[in-house]
Amino acid sequence: MKLIAHILIAFVAIEHLYILWIEMFAWTTVGKKTFRTFPADLFEPTKALAANQGLYNGFLSAGLIWSLLITDSNWSKYVAIFFLTCVIVAGIYGSFTASKSIFMKQALPAIIALVFTLLT
Repeated sequence: MKLIAHILIAFVAIEHLYILWIEMFAWTTVGKKTFRTFPADLFEPTKALAANQGLYNGFLSAGLIWSLLITDSNWSKYVAIFFLTCVIVAGIYGSFTASKSIFMKQALPAIIALVFTLLT
């Protein structure tokens, strides 16, 4: 069960590293292909805003990776719970304010990882 939880946490962390990369470094290229509902003419003027969002996704990913590196099992679990909860809250908020699909892409994987983490 713990291995599954760690794999799911790693998946969520990698997903947020990918989002970091898109928002910080590929906003005007891959970002246009990924965020198709966003007006194409706004990608260039919003580069700095997207990079800021990417930085926050990087912090979420760093926290999840950190939770996997902590040797004390209780401390590791608490850190994972905190960062997974942050991802879930961000995913739910994004699903209400930006796109319903954010729930499935970001919140749901974190919810599943959180359930497995709580069961360990």
